[in-house]
Amino acid sequence: MRRYVRPRMSEPFYITTAISYPNGPPHIGHAYEAIAADAIARFQRSQGREVRFQTGTDEHGLKMAQAARAEGVEPRSFADKMSRLFQEMCDTLNVSYDRFIRTSQSDHYRASQAIWKAMEERGDLYLDRYEGWYSVRDEAYYEPAELVSAEDGSKLSPQGTPVEWTVEESWFFRLSEYQGPLLDHYAANPDFIRPESRRNEVVRFVEGGLKDLSISRTSFDWGVPVPGSDNHVMYVWLDALTNYITGLGYPDDTHLWHRFWPADVHLIGKDVVRFHAVYWPAFLMSAGIALPKQVYGHGFLLSRGEKMSKSVGNVVDPMVLADRFGVDALRYFLLREVPFGQDGSYSAEAIVNRANAELANSFGNLVQRIFSMIHKNLDGILPAPGQAEEDVRLLDLVNCATGSEVPASFDRFAFSVGIETWLRAVFACNSYVDTQAPWALRKTDPERMAAVLGTLVAAVRELTRAIAPIIPESADKLLTLIDAGDGGAPIPQPTPLFPRLELPEDEEEAA
Repeated sequence: MRRYVRPRMSEPFYITTAISYPNGPPHIGHAYEAIAADAIARFQRSQGREVRFQTGTDEHGLKMAQAARAEGVEPRSFADKMSRLFQEMCDTLNVSYDRFIRTSQSDHYRASQAIWKAMEERGDLYLDRYEGWYSVRDEAYYEPAELVSAEDGSKLSPQGTPVEWTVEESWFFRLSEYQGPLLDHYAANPDFIRPESRRNEVVRFVEGGLKDLSISRTSFDWGVPVPGSDNHVMYVWLDALTNYITGLGYPDDTHLWHRFWPADVHLIGKDVVRFHAVYWPAFLMSAGIALPKQVYGHGFLLSRGEKMSKSVGNVVDPMVLADRFGVDALRYFLLREVPFGQDGSYSAEAIVNRANAELANSFGNLVQRIFSMIHKNLDGILPAPGQAEEDVRLLDLVNCATGSEVPASFDRFAFSVGIETWLRAVFACNSYVDTQAPWALRKTDPERMAAVLGTLVAAVRELTRAIAPIIPESADKLLTLIDAGDGGAPIPQPTPLFPRLELPEDEEEAA
């Protein structure tokens, strides 16, 4: 493992999620990305960096217009209702965003029209006629060679979504002119697209040749109007991607713009990598804007190994899971269970087993034992750490894990690796408790008992700080308790941080 070098406190950090398409309520996949981005943001803040974290909703496009029509309401009313659900999800899951952006907001219209004009001034836009395959569900255009055949002989997108033949007047972007510049950028910046598997896919796609991209629609009007062509609205992806600079004040010369652009990472699902790693950098090059430093495409979260689908009936409301198992237990499971960047699976049983074994039994029980003994035997006054060889050895191990190994893993988004390292340090503390047996020392050597408990308090403090980006609510409670004790106040009788979870009688109700 590479050595972790703490960044300079003056270094800003800007992270974004892919803004969610709210044509339906949020599902666990939306929650997974939001939680992961939040863990990254919290970790970077813990390293002393000034962080800007943006998430939000992508509210335009034919799919939204159709969903609104199905409910018998105007698209803006439908967007208001659905966007609220996504913001409530983020708030419930303790997602510490700095801005929840909506593409229906006036400053976003202005930013989208500004980048359009910049691309137009570059000579990269022209008016023509589009004829080709379009997926309403993906809001994406596909070449005939990319399509697959369904069992009934109909055409489907590479994602298996229906496509329709579309013919309409359209503005085009000269994407074909950017094949060379994009490949040059990928070669000069090998970490621009991560993980490596996503990078390889994008490079192969661009090497295969790029065709000019249709970037406006005339068949509906729910979108950002094209400057000078009022019967056209912008292609939803040009509009949506622009949110990343809208949130920093573009096109104005703002403090946020100077401080945080280019973004450090766009955290997105692997299904939208092409839009972020091909179209978006090409748009930015055309507009004369610096490119983001990294696009990271994480994997899918599967339900018992199957992709979630409304037709299959396995789409899960993250609010239900958070209510059933607790927010921190859900956050911990999602980032512990799935090697980030890969596909992963979850179930109610897996959440319960992981949370009980690691949070409740290993860490929670350790904390409860330590602070209960301090409350009972030392009048709640936190003792100083011991100086014996075994005390120093434990603290050295914990400090190495929490000060170097865990941060190095979190810094490269290897959450499951970092948590595994953290757990080994937790296990070492439990082993130390069993070996030192402070309950026996209470009668034979009270002074040594105090030193052992003080050593454990010091270890737990560092363990809690290290895991705080993953389980912020529980960590805050524990650190507040320790900080109060450090101030000389006696600690109260502790209550369990992680009550044991029970599997629902009807497991399908929660998973």
